[in-house]
Amino acid sequence: MAEKTATETKTMPAGLQALMSRADASGKAPPPVEKWNPPFCGDLDIRIARDGTWFYLGSPIGRLPLVKLFASVLRRDEDGKHYLVTPVEKIGITVEDAPLLAVEMAVEGSASSQVLTLRTNLGDAVTAGADHPIRFEKEPDSGGLKPYVHVRGRLEALFTRALMYQLAELMEERDTDSGVEMGIWSGGRFFAVGPDLLANPEDVHDN
Repeated sequence: MAEKTATETKTMPAGLQALMSRADASGKAPPPVEKWNPPFCGDLDIRIARDGTWFYLGSPIGRLPLVKLFASVLRRDEDGKHYLVTPVEKIGITVEDAPLLAVEMAVEGSASSQVLTLRTNLGDAVTAGADHPIRFEKEPDSGGLKPYVHVRGRLEALFTRALMYQLAELMEERDTDSGVEMGIWSGGRFFAVGPDLLANPEDVHDN
């Protein structure tokens, strides 16, 4: 972490310090954090802002390899909180919205044969479908629509504003026993937008 002094870096737990020493490693699959059950060691002043920027002690983390390494050991537990998890420690961090952003989308096919492949700001690639569902929420302040896609574990990526507009162009209606649904097809699944979220479909979140 180039922005921080050696003294500040030493305030990190030992497991994270060891992780930082491998910050330039690349091309490896994420470790099996869902299987690890280390003791909780308290919270650390790391924050993921809504725009996807990672902060440590109030300053942006400028090294992308380090951010990716931290993200590889990020886990969201049943309590809804996010943690950095190593085999020996579990450290709480702050996430303002979703820990990842969906920043690019490739579209193949159309209607029920449509397949959406998404890339996150940290390089994850997922195909929306049964294993990676899309869900929608309403932005509390503006009432705009916020789509998320499941990435791994309990981690999700929030669609950027630009990507939301692309998604909106692909939405279509389908008839069901309970009425007409609006939503999006991908991977043989239809991901519906709840009727309570459609008061103004032109409104989207501000990312």
